[in-house]
Amino acid sequence: MSRRAMVRPGGRSARVQESVHTAVRELEAEAGREALTVPRIATRAGVTPSTIYRRWGDLHRLLSDVAVEHLQPESPPQDRGGLAADLEVWAEQFLDEMSSLPGRAYIRDALLGDPDGGNAGQCSAYAAGQIEVILARATERGERTPDVETVLDRLVAPMMYRILFRPGGLGPDYARRLTAGLLGR
Repeated sequence: MSRRAMVRPGGRSARVQESVHTAVRELEAEAGREALTVPRIATRAGVTPSTIYRRWGDLHRLLSDVAVEHLQPESPPQDRGGLAADLEVWAEQFLDEMSSLPGRAYIRDALLGDPDGGNAGQCSAYAAGQIEVILARATERGERTPDVETVLDRLVAPMMYRILFRPGGLGPDYARRLTAGLLGR
């Protein structure tokens, strides 16, 4: 079970999580990645280091938790009026965000502190949720749609592979080619 799944929403637990996550983001912005230590984060957050170790286990798991929170979409995907346009715009934005230096760092953090795969699964669920919204809109408009797993396999998976292992040449054209291939255009 992921440590994140054990966190109860609301109350002191939510306040501790928010203050620790904020401390991580602030320290990294101010002093860089090398400044991130559990004692410095604890001091900034107003908690004891033992609170961080008890809740997250180690620095890698804490950074993984912060990364997963950051990777959660802030809004539903844009509605451009058709499946092809919706998927294309979403794929371009996804690729742009994930292939950026901060995006790749968040991906690495999410995976590095995730020995049981729970955070990776959560990140996958975020993408799947966005795709489900796009496909549901298209279905409501009477458009023929692929299933979510097909979109993940043929659109998201190639982008993630390239982001992680072959980051050169990633841009809007790549996202558009994948989308066109997925839709048989």
